[in-house]
Amino acid sequence: MTPDKPLQDELVAVAHRLADIARPATLGPFRGQALQTRSKGEGGFDPVTVADRQAEAEMREHLARVRPRDGILGEEFGPVPSQSGLTWVLDPIDGTRGYMSGTPTWGVLIAVANDAGPLYGIIDQPYTAERFHGGFGTARFDGPRGPGALATRQTATLAEATLFSTFPEVGSPEEGRAFAAVSDRCRLTRYGMDCYAYALLALGQIDLVIEAGLQAYDVAAPIAVIEAAGGVVCDWQGGPAHRGGRILAAANPHLRDAALEILSAAPS
Repeated sequence: MTPDKPLQDELVAVAHRLADIARPATLGPFRGQALQTRSKGEGGFDPVTVADRQAEAEMREHLARVRPRDGILGEEFGPVPSQSGLTWVLDPIDGTRGYMSGTPTWGVLIAVANDAGPLYGIIDQPYTAERFHGGFGTARFDGPRGPGALATRQTATLAEATLFSTFPEVGSPEEGRAFAAVSDRCRLTRYGMDCYAYALLALGQIDLVIEAGLQAYDVAAPIAVIEAAGGVVCDWQGGPAHRGGRILAAANPHLRDAALEILSAAPS
Protein backbone atom coordinates (compact mmCIF):
# COMPACT_ATOMS: atom_id res chain seq x y z
CA MET A 1 0.00 0.00 0.00
CA THR A 2 1.31 3.45 -0.94
CA PRO A 3 1.53 5.82 2.05
CA ASP A 4 -0.82 8.80 2.02
CA LYS A 5 0.57 12.28 1.29
CA PRO A 6 1.17 13.35 4.91
CA LEU A 7 3.08 10.14 5.59
CA GLN A 8 5.02 10.51 2.34
CA ASP A 9 6.10 14.00 3.40
CA GLU A 10 7.14 12.71 6.80
CA LEU A 11 9.18 9.85 5.32
CA VAL A 12 10.93 12.19 2.89
CA ALA A 13 11.82 14.57 5.72
CA VAL A 14 13.15 11.71 7.85
CA ALA A 15 15.22 10.35 4.94
CA HIS A 16 16.88 13.71 4.36
CA ARG A 17 17.51 14.14 8.07
CA LEU A 18 19.25 10.76 8.10
CA ALA A 19 21.44 11.88 5.20
CA ASP A 20 22.24 15.10 7.07
CA ILE A 21 23.22 13.06 10.12
CA ALA A 22 25.47 10.73 8.11
CA ARG A 23 27.34 13.51 6.31
CA PRO A 24 29.59 14.70 9.16
CA ALA A 25 30.03 11.18 10.51
CA THR A 26 31.41 9.97 7.17
CA LEU A 27 33.08 13.15 5.93
CA GLY A 28 35.11 13.82 9.07
CA PRO A 29 37.56 10.88 8.76
CA PHE A 30 37.61 10.91 4.92
CA ARG A 31 41.17 11.29 3.55
CA GLY A 32 42.46 11.46 7.11
CA GLN A 33 45.77 9.95 8.10
CA ALA A 34 44.22 8.23 11.13
CA LEU A 35 41.40 6.45 9.26
CA GLN A 36 40.80 3.15 11.03
CA THR A 37 39.96 0.21 8.77
CA ARG A 38 39.57 -3.51 9.35
CA SER A 39 38.35 -6.43 7.25
CA LYS A 40 34.98 -8.05 8.03
CA GLY A 41 35.44 -11.08 5.79
CA GLU A 42 37.35 -14.31 6.23
CA GLY A 43 37.64 -15.18 2.54
CA GLY A 44 39.06 -11.88 1.31
CA PHE A 45 39.40 -8.18 2.03
CA ASP A 46 35.99 -6.80 3.03
CA PRO A 47 36.77 -3.49 4.72
CA VAL A 48 34.78 -1.56 7.30
CA THR A 49 35.75 1.69 8.98
CA VAL A 50 34.84 3.32 12.27
CA ALA A 51 32.94 5.87 10.15
CA ASP A 52 30.71 3.12 8.70
CA ARG A 53 29.61 2.01 12.12
CA GLN A 54 29.35 5.51 13.59
CA ALA A 55 27.17 6.81 10.75
CA GLU A 56 24.80 3.84 10.89
CA ALA A 57 24.58 3.99 14.69
CA GLU A 58 23.62 7.66 14.58
CA MET A 59 21.00 7.07 11.88
CA ARG A 60 19.52 4.19 13.88
CA GLU A 61 19.37 6.34 17.01
CA HIS A 62 17.40 8.98 15.12
CA LEU A 63 14.98 6.42 13.71
CA ALA A 64 14.41 4.98 17.18
CA ARG A 65 13.26 8.42 18.29
CA VAL A 66 11.12 9.52 15.34
CA ARG A 67 9.93 6.25 13.69
CA PRO A 68 10.18 3.62 16.46
CA ARG A 69 7.74 1.17 14.84
CA ASP A 70 9.62 1.00 11.53
CA GLY A 71 12.07 -1.76 10.77
CA ILE A 72 15.75 -1.25 9.99
CA LEU A 73 17.98 -3.25 7.65
CA GLY A 74 21.56 -2.01 7.70
CA GLU A 75 24.97 -3.24 6.70
CA GLU A 76 26.76 -2.87 10.03
CA PHE A 77 24.25 -3.96 12.70
CA GLY A 78 21.48 -6.52 13.07
CA PRO A 79 18.02 -6.10 11.57
CA VAL A 80 15.14 -4.51 13.49
CA PRO A 81 11.75 -6.10 12.66
CA SER A 82 9.08 -3.76 11.33
CA GLN A 83 5.84 -3.19 13.23
CA SER A 84 4.54 -0.59 10.77
CA GLY A 85 5.02 -2.32 7.42
CA LEU A 86 7.90 0.04 6.58
CA THR A 87 11.63 -0.69 6.78
CA TRP A 88 14.58 1.68 6.49
CA VAL A 89 17.41 0.22 4.42
CA LEU A 90 20.77 1.80 5.28
CA ASP A 91 24.27 1.55 3.86
CA PRO A 92 26.35 4.13 5.74
CA ILE A 93 29.28 3.98 3.30
CA ASP A 94 28.66 2.20 0.03
CA GLY A 95 32.10 1.88 -1.54
CA THR A 96 34.32 1.52 1.51
CA ARG A 97 37.29 0.51 -0.66
CA GLY A 98 36.95 3.80 -2.52
CA TYR A 99 36.44 5.68 0.75
CA MET A 100 39.62 4.31 2.30
CA SER A 101 41.50 5.04 -0.96
CA GLY A 102 40.42 8.68 -1.00
CA THR A 103 38.21 8.57 -4.09
CA PRO A 104 34.92 10.53 -3.97
CA THR A 105 32.84 7.74 -5.51
CA TRP A 106 31.43 6.33 -2.26
CA GLY A 107 28.10 7.41 -0.87
CA VAL A 108 25.51 7.08 1.86
CA LEU A 109 22.47 5.02 0.82
CA ILE A 110 19.12 5.51 2.53
CA ALA A 111 15.78 4.02 1.49
CA VAL A 112 12.40 3.39 3.01
CA ALA A 113 10.65 0.28 1.72
CA ASN A 114 7.60 -1.90 2.16
CA ASP A 115 7.26 -5.58 1.29
CA ALA A 116 7.04 -4.78 -2.43
CA GLY A 117 10.32 -2.84 -2.50
CA PRO A 118 11.77 0.64 -2.00
CA LEU A 119 9.41 3.62 -1.98
CA TYR A 120 11.86 6.49 -1.62
CA GLY A 121 15.64 6.65 -1.73
CA ILE A 122 18.66 8.90 -1.36
CA ILE A 123 22.17 8.53 -2.75
CA ASP A 124 24.24 11.12 -0.87
CA GLN A 125 27.88 12.02 -1.57
CA PRO A 126 29.08 14.18 1.32
CA TYR A 127 32.48 15.18 -0.13
CA THR A 128 31.08 16.54 -3.40
CA ALA A 129 27.95 17.83 -1.61
CA GLU A 130 25.70 15.99 -4.07
CA ARG A 131 22.41 14.39 -3.15
CA PHE A 132 20.30 12.33 -5.57
CA HIS A 133 16.80 11.49 -4.32
CA GLY A 134 13.63 10.04 -5.73
CA GLY A 135 10.27 8.46 -5.06
CA PHE A 136 6.67 9.48 -4.39
CA GLY A 137 6.52 11.15 -7.80
CA THR A 138 9.74 13.19 -7.57
CA ALA A 139 13.29 12.71 -8.88
CA ARG A 140 15.72 15.48 -7.97
CA PHE A 141 19.34 16.24 -7.24
CA ASP A 142 21.17 18.94 -5.29
CA GLY A 143 24.81 19.85 -5.74
CA PRO A 144 27.43 22.58 -6.04
CA ARG A 145 25.74 23.94 -9.18
CA GLY A 146 22.33 24.00 -7.53
CA PRO A 147 19.26 21.76 -7.74
CA GLY A 148 17.73 20.08 -10.76
CA ALA A 149 15.58 17.26 -12.04
CA LEU A 150 16.79 13.71 -12.60
CA ALA A 151 15.96 11.99 -15.88
CA THR A 152 17.51 8.93 -17.50
CA ARG A 153 18.64 8.85 -21.13
CA GLN A 154 16.71 7.45 -24.07
CA THR A 155 19.68 5.66 -25.64
CA ALA A 156 18.19 3.17 -28.08
CA THR A 157 20.85 0.47 -28.55
CA LEU A 158 23.71 -1.21 -26.72
CA ALA A 159 26.06 0.05 -29.43
CA GLU A 160 25.39 3.59 -28.20
CA ALA A 161 25.44 2.75 -24.49
CA THR A 162 27.89 3.48 -21.69
CA LEU A 163 28.12 0.62 -19.17
CA PHE A 164 29.47 0.72 -15.62
CA SER A 165 30.30 -1.92 -13.01
CA THR A 166 32.25 -1.70 -9.77
CA PHE A 167 34.56 -4.69 -10.31
CA PRO A 168 35.93 -5.91 -13.67
CA GLU A 169 35.44 -9.54 -12.59
CA VAL A 170 31.75 -8.80 -11.75
CA GLY A 171 31.06 -12.11 -9.95
CA SER A 172 31.58 -15.78 -10.75
CA PRO A 173 33.37 -16.78 -13.96
CA GLU A 174 29.98 -17.48 -15.57
CA GLU A 175 28.65 -14.08 -14.50
CA GLY A 176 31.82 -12.44 -15.73
CA ARG A 177 31.41 -13.97 -19.16
CA ALA A 178 27.80 -12.80 -19.37
CA PHE A 179 28.85 -9.29 -18.39
CA ALA A 180 31.66 -9.35 -20.98
CA ALA A 181 29.18 -10.34 -23.66
CA VAL A 182 27.12 -7.22 -22.90
CA SER A 183 30.23 -5.07 -22.60
CA ASP A 184 31.47 -6.21 -26.02
CA ARG A 185 28.33 -4.73 -27.57
CA CYS A 186 28.48 -1.40 -25.72
CA ARG A 187 30.25 1.75 -26.83
CA LEU A 188 32.11 2.27 -23.55
CA THR A 189 32.65 0.29 -20.34
CA ARG A 190 34.04 1.76 -17.13
CA TYR A 191 34.65 0.39 -13.63
CA GLY A 192 35.01 1.28 -9.98
CA MET A 193 32.26 3.79 -9.22
CA ASP A 194 30.24 1.93 -6.56
CA CYS A 195 26.90 3.66 -5.87
CA TYR A 196 27.97 6.77 -7.77
CA ALA A 197 27.40 4.90 -11.03
CA TYR A 198 23.72 4.48 -10.18
CA ALA A 199 23.50 8.21 -9.45
CA LEU A 200 25.06 8.96 -12.84
CA LEU A 201 22.49 6.73 -14.51
CA ALA A 202 19.65 8.63 -12.84
CA LEU A 203 21.33 11.90 -13.83
CA GLY A 204 21.31 10.91 -17.51
CA GLN A 205 25.09 10.59 -17.86
CA ILE A 206 25.37 6.82 -18.45
CA ASP A 207 23.06 4.04 -19.62
CA LEU A 208 23.67 0.74 -17.80
CA VAL A 209 25.00 -0.63 -14.52
CA ILE A 210 25.44 -4.40 -14.27
CA GLU A 211 26.65 -6.12 -11.09
CA ALA A 212 26.38 -9.38 -9.16
CA GLY A 213 26.55 -10.46 -5.55
CA LEU A 214 24.90 -7.35 -4.09
CA GLN A 215 22.94 -7.10 -0.85
CA ALA A 216 19.58 -5.42 -0.31
CA TYR A 217 21.22 -2.43 1.35
CA ASP A 218 23.42 -1.95 -1.76
CA VAL A 219 20.47 -1.54 -4.12
CA ALA A 220 17.35 -0.28 -2.33
CA ALA A 221 18.18 3.42 -2.58
CA PRO A 222 19.53 3.22 -6.15
CA ILE A 223 16.38 1.39 -7.27
CA ALA A 224 14.14 4.12 -5.85
CA VAL A 225 16.19 6.94 -7.37
CA ILE A 226 16.62 5.35 -10.81
CA GLU A 227 13.00 4.29 -11.18
CA ALA A 228 11.83 7.75 -10.12
CA ALA A 229 14.09 9.20 -12.84
CA GLY A 230 12.50 7.00 -15.52
CA GLY A 231 14.92 4.08 -15.53
CA VAL A 232 14.38 0.41 -14.74
CA VAL A 233 16.14 -1.97 -12.33
CA CYS A 234 15.72 -5.74 -12.29
CA ASP A 235 17.65 -8.94 -11.73
CA TRP A 236 19.26 -10.85 -14.60
CA GLN A 237 16.02 -12.69 -15.27
CA GLY A 238 13.94 -9.52 -15.40
CA GLY A 239 12.46 -9.97 -11.92
CA PRO A 240 12.50 -7.75 -8.82
CA ALA A 241 15.96 -6.71 -7.66
CA HIS A 242 15.38 -5.13 -4.25
CA ARG A 243 16.65 -8.17 -2.35
CA GLY A 244 20.04 -7.94 -4.06
CA GLY A 245 21.93 -10.53 -6.08
CA ARG A 246 22.46 -9.99 -9.81
CA ILE A 247 21.51 -6.43 -10.72
CA LEU A 248 20.75 -4.77 -14.05
CA ALA A 249 19.99 -1.04 -14.00
CA ALA A 250 19.08 0.48 -17.35
CA ALA A 251 18.17 3.95 -18.53
CA ASN A 252 15.09 2.66 -20.37
CA PRO A 253 13.22 -0.56 -21.21
CA HIS A 254 14.88 -0.90 -24.64
CA LEU A 255 18.34 -1.21 -23.11
CA ARG A 256 17.03 -3.44 -20.32
CA ASP A 257 15.57 -5.88 -22.85
CA ALA A 258 18.73 -5.90 -24.97
CA ALA A 259 20.93 -6.61 -21.96
CA LEU A 260 18.55 -9.22 -20.54
CA GLU A 261 18.68 -11.16 -23.80
CA ILE A 262 22.34 -11.82 -22.99
CA LEU A 263 22.39 -11.87 -19.17
CA SER A 264 19.41 -14.20 -18.75
CA ALA A 265 21.41 -17.03 -20.31
CA ALA A 266 23.98 -16.98 -17.48
CA PRO A 267 23.83 -20.14 -15.31
CA SER A 268 22.21 -19.64 -11.91
